[in-house]
Amino acid sequence: MRYLSILLLAPWLLVLCGIYWAYPRDLPRSARRRSFDVVVLLLAAVATTLAAVAGFDTAELPQVGEFGRFSGGIWQQVLPALYGYGAFVAVLLPALWLRQRCWGRRRNAEGEH
Repeated sequence: MRYLSILLLAPWLLVLCGIYWAYPRDLPRSARRRSFDVVVLLLAAVATTLAAVAGFDTAELPQVGEFGRFSGGIWQQVLPALYGYGAFVAVLLPALWLRQRCWGRRRNAEGEH
């Protein structure tokens, strides 16, 4: 059950990986850029997994209440998904900015000459 939230979130994260890989199309596709992209996606996957496990471990199950023993137990899966998604986005957004600064500027400078 520890990795259930990641399994449920995985299709959306794979879509975001595909968008990151393809966007923007006007940046040069050099070996350095592709290596950077692979490292970023691996780092995002590791950060997502670690954050989701931390979220699972910190989620507190509620006491048995008036709604039975399963009331509120969904948070043990929702919290890891939120943590994992947040970690994924926290890695990809700065990487998008850095990738644009490193590879976008050269192309613009070359096009102006």
